Amino acid sequence: MLRKTPLGNVLGLGSAKAGTEHWWAQRVTAIAGIPLTVFLIGFILAHLGASRAEIVASLQNPLVPILLALTMVNLLWHMRLGMQVVIEDYVHAPRNKFAALLLNSFFTAAMGVAALYAILKMSFGL
Repeated sequence: MLRKTPLGNVLGLGSAKAGTEHWWAQRVTAIAGIPLTVFLIGFILAHLGASRAEIVASLQNPLVPILLALTMVNLLWHMRLGMQVVIEDYVHAPRNKFAALLLNSFFTAAMGVAALYAILKMSFGL
């Protein structure tokens, strides 16, 4: 016995309307994060003890800042999705839940802007 409305069947949506999409987004960002995190760890280990000038020089290769930006965006998006699940599961008061979800989104956006700014600033040698 399916517990879907006819419209839900057509659209492929469950009772929560977006749970499957959220679940897939979390899994895709987790899988994409594996090689990106390996790259980030390798980059950090390769530059341990390096001066800022050496790191800026290595960011002159266009592939490096692109991979760093993809890593930051992916990890931040994955973090946002995970925190959203925690907030939705454990914060029960509607106002508090709304405020926490809003802060989660703003925090993620602020960290993304800061990370991308730093990556772009160093990749242009500033």
